[in-house]
Amino acid sequence: MSLVGRLEDLGLSDIFQILSIGKKTGTLVLKGGRGSAFVIFKNGLVVRAETNDIETDFGEDLIKAGFVKDTIYNLALEVKKKLPEKSLAEIFLDFGSVNKEVLEKITRKRIERVIYQLLLWQEGDFQFELDDVDPYKKTEITETGWELSKGMSPEYLLMEGARVHDESTQTISVSSEEHDITAGEEKAWEEDWGMESVPERQDIISLRALTQELRFPNSASEITLLILRFASDIFQRGVLFMVGDKEIVGLGQFGLDIEMADEKIREIKLDYNESPFLKKIVDEKRPYKGGLTKDLVTDLLIREIGQGHPDEVAIFPVIAEGKVVALLLCDNLTTGDKIRETEGLEIFIEQAGLALEKSLLQRRLQEMEKKN
Repeated sequence: MSLVGRLEDLGLSDIFQILSIGKKTGTLVLKGGRGSAFVIFKNGLVVRAETNDIETDFGEDLIKAGFVKDTIYNLALEVKKKLPEKSLAEIFLDFGSVNKEVLEKITRKRIERVIYQLLLWQEGDFQFELDDVDPYKKTEITETGWELSKGMSPEYLLMEGARVHDESTQTISVSSEEHDITAGEEKAWEEDWGMESVPERQDIISLRALTQELRFPNSASEITLLILRFASDIFQRGVLFMVGDKEIVGLGQFGLDIEMADEKIREIKLDYNESPFLKKIVDEKRPYKGGLTKDLVTDLLIREIGQGHPDEVAIFPVIAEGKVVALLLCDNLTTGDKIRETEGLEIFIEQAGLALEKSLLQRRLQEMEKKN
């Protein structure tokens, strides 16, 4: 399968979804005004990523982390001049300066940085090839880094990149009609009047941060990612299911401590009509918080997601065109924390349903135009 196009037409999140769901193996090459990049996939997971759109190379990352001295780094650069086909990571390993565990650790952090940077690209060309591609020939990148022994989930990388973006763009100033009051000035004002500042709820903070992104989603897959991102700010674990006439099918997850979590979730297919508990939630179209009633379907679901039966769950129906199209199931099993306020998430899910309706309508219009 060859996938070729422009980022203006198909965003990075959509490309990652296609390659992840299809469990593709190959190299994604990107070129734009900001530089070049490549991302290598194995069975739908990211094992290597590099771009010349970030300031440091792999060796400099090792220096910053305290694993390599400047003198060793300079020596490695000299070796690379004579052996350009070898990466700095391989050279450091040959020197005995680092072990594979260190290389894996630094590579994971570097992949996160690369993907975050690529999410900022608004334009450029992309090409995915199933066959092995030599990055030296396809891009201007001369440092290829290290390949992970166990790949990283594209969904996790997208959510982590978006989280970093949200944190970097949040401000601490509060605007008024006459003047701006910084967070520090506001606190001093409250203390002068004997008032205590009330910390803002996490669901409200997330609602403010993500609502703007929901206004102009590129696809249904981007909407589902936004839902998972929002929920991950409030809960420790979560699974999103697509709801059909009889079955629920896994779409995505966060926080699950199981091997190949994304792949395993997408293999889940359950008949919710066999579960009076789940069927009631789908029929009533209302959020649920409380204990997870045990039946054949919910017991099978808990076995699939692992780590035992939670004391408390929260389940949110996503409604589009008057019917439940998805279910979001969340809990705090890993920490045992009580479920907090979720009104912000519920509002966001309502808006997500409307965005899905808009996305479905646009798809129908495009199909009608093609037929005409």
